[in-house]
Amino acid sequence: MLTGKTNEEKIWNYLAAAGLTACGAAGLMGNLYAESGLVPANLQNTYEKKLGYTDATYTAAVDSGAYANFAKDGAGYGLAQWTYHTRKAALLAFAKAAGKSVGDLETQLAFLVHELESSFSAVLSALKTARTIEAASNTVLLKFERPANQGEAVKLKRVRYGQMYYDKYAKPVPVPVVMSAEERALRQKVVGIINGWVGATKGSAKHLDILAAYNGHKPLARGYKVQKNDAYCAATVSAAYIRAGIAEYTGTECGVEKFIAIAKTKGIWVENDAHVPGLGDACVYDWQDSGVGDCTGAGDHIGIVSAVGGDAFTVTEGNMSGGKVGTRKMRVDGRYIRGFICPDFAAIAKKVSNAPVEAIDKLAKLGVLNSPNYWKQAVASGEVWCLDLLLVKAARKISKAGPRSSTPENGIGALVAAGVIDTPEYWLAHYRDYPSLGALLCALGGAVK
Repeated sequence: MLTGKTNEEKIWNYLAAAGLTACGAAGLMGNLYAESGLVPANLQNTYEKKLGYTDATYTAAVDSGAYANFAKDGAGYGLAQWTYHTRKAALLAFAKAAGKSVGDLETQLAFLVHELESSFSAVLSALKTARTIEAASNTVLLKFERPANQGEAVKLKRVRYGQMYYDKYAKPVPVPVVMSAEERALRQKVVGIINGWVGATKGSAKHLDILAAYNGHKPLARGYKVQKNDAYCAATVSAAYIRAGIAEYTGTECGVEKFIAIAKTKGIWVENDAHVPGLGDACVYDWQDSGVGDCTGAGDHIGIVSAVGGDAFTVTEGNMSGGKVGTRKMRVDGRYIRGFICPDFAAIAKKVSNAPVEAIDKLAKLGVLNSPNYWKQAVASGEVWCLDLLLVKAARKISKAGPRSSTPENGIGALVAAGVIDTPEYWLAHYRDYPSLGALLCALGGAVK
């Protein structure tokens, strides 16, 4: 049963009840208004004179059977101006099965949702997750309505129509939960890591650092060690997640399709080209994407979202043209988007935010560290790159204190052998940069043996 005083209010309420977000409902309604003025019995204006019917007489003739060419007359009809013969035939059959007029509003809305569910599931998914009217409106225009004119002026007009309904009917949205400082910092950490590799080319120091991070992580995905001449886009994404200390939540892979499979098993795969990603999410591409409908092809390439704004975002990627690490600008719902890997950063941040503190407490209890508060402050300051990860990984390996390594170099060597450190060059170059860091490496190196 429809609720509301006007057609537009009834349509809005029906779409909201069907699970569309406010932006999704507005984007769809803006398109329906452009097509039919939200009049369910609307006969395409250019066909009224040609066929000799008005909206009312055409509808009555179709309902009574006096006019039998409804499906194949080429005239747009109804809320969505259904035109193609199979879609019009399906609408008529749907109405007859319900015992309703083909021009009945509730019947057309039910058919609209049925059509979205059965034939345009990607569009429906986009409308149920839409966060911007523009993204929703363009999805309907390009992948559902598909009029002859899909130019920028048409897009803008339909977005404005959608905005009109959003402003009129969208209920105030509860203030969203503010992203925690820990989640924001974790997302930025991932971005900072991968952006630090921008400019890398195959065989360069930065490229070798990516491979060291990936190959140093155990277990290796499928037991394969990535080589210098291999494609390395997925390995770059994995390496960034490894360095950020969240690989157990994201998975690691050197193959894009395998990475998608892992994300699906972890429940972090988003099968929606129109999804609006966040910092640290991974964008997967399919270079064979036609741009029509939701892409479900094979994943060819992957990178990490490193900047977001409006309906656009930037992706930092390894193994771009020429084998380099660089950036690419994309539009939400743009062509070639296969989908997204979206780690639950909020949940991960809660789990890992206390991990360094717990690691320090454990190491202090074992007698490996003598000044736990000092190292907690050092971690909190962020002055030592990946100190938190070093302590967490070391604490997992250490079960008792041992004789300290004689030099920081020896301590680093022991930590490398134990799989705690995968970037010895960094620690060798920087252990003098922070007070007592060399002594910490000696203590950890002696205990990890």
